[in-house]
Amino acid sequence: MGDEAKGEEGGLRLVLVTRKGGFALPTACPSCLPVYVSLKLAKVPFDLHFDSKNPDSDHIPFVEFGDYVAYDNENGGVIDRLKEDGIVDLDSSLPGQSFPDWLSMKAMVNSWLADAALYELWVESDGSTADTIYFSDLPWPIRKVLHWKQSRAVRNIMGITKFNAAEREGEIYRKAKQAYKALSLRLGDQTFFFENRPTSLDAVFLGHALFVLQASPETSTLRKLLSSHDNLVKYVENLKGEFLEAGSSSSSMPGFPSEPPTSSTSAKPSSHWTWSSKPKPKEKRERTEEEKAFRRRAKYFLLTQLVSVVVFLTLLGPIAAHEELEMDEDDDDLSYEY
Repeated sequence: MGDEAKGEEGGLRLVLVTRKGGFALPTACPSCLPVYVSLKLAKVPFDLHFDSKNPDSDHIPFVEFGDYVAYDNENGGVIDRLKEDGIVDLDSSLPGQSFPDWLSMKAMVNSWLADAALYELWVESDGSTADTIYFSDLPWPIRKVLHWKQSRAVRNIMGITKFNAAEREGEIYRKAKQAYKALSLRLGDQTFFFENRPTSLDAVFLGHALFVLQASPETSTLRKLLSSHDNLVKYVENLKGEFLEAGSSSSSMPGFPSEPPTSSTSAKPSSHWTWSSKPKPKEKRERTEEEKAFRRRAKYFLLTQLVSVVVFLTLLGPIAAHEELEMDEDDDDLSYEY
């Protein structure tokens, strides 16, 4: 990452590392947006940096704070890790009686809606959105290989084959439709989902909704399902204006440009949530060897991907083309209705 980020008075600041912006969003990465939104809702000062050297890495986003590092691929993700370590906690004032409903709503967003967004990004779409977010800085052959690998991985994770593609697609969108309906009913005409204050549920849903409404194509089924709930769309517009645009007065990103520079906000945190300027001493730790390896491997990235291109073109290319041809032939006989 380079030198540690310093506050105006020389103190350490949080550093959020994400993939670059696009589609009028500060970061176009669907897994990065909820973390960005979480810090904005908590009004925590932070600097925004971009990592373009690891497009296929699952440890992005991550947060650094001195020697402390929270990666997205460990301990439930960045938001839960910051909460557990007492650094940023949007849920500290959530009443016990609201916890069951809050937990179920958050689980729906992190599973049903996250899966639907992942499906549209890597399987259902033409791939242009994913390439813009993850691979736009890479040469065409490498983009092609990495996109094919990721699309295949998503199909495997979701259990999608040429025999059950229509059934799985219908199931994914049915769950998304149910999730949006439940969230719309829960929200009503409130500003936030629970207790008239932001929680991590607001962070994960707002991040998801911003991605769907701004990065998804107009033909997106998910975008149509979300847009059918006027109160959810109004909720997104209001919070975007209040916390993400108006709250960025100290940064040079009015209205979310596609290539935002380092971003920060100096507003003081509200008493509605917990923000600690230092992590709990007992949780503070040095980076592990695995974490240090993430940094060292960047210089080997291009070489390994070039090798992947050679392997793909010589061995996997014909196989992939044959599989895609079979899928296309099968899809000609299928019709999708939702």
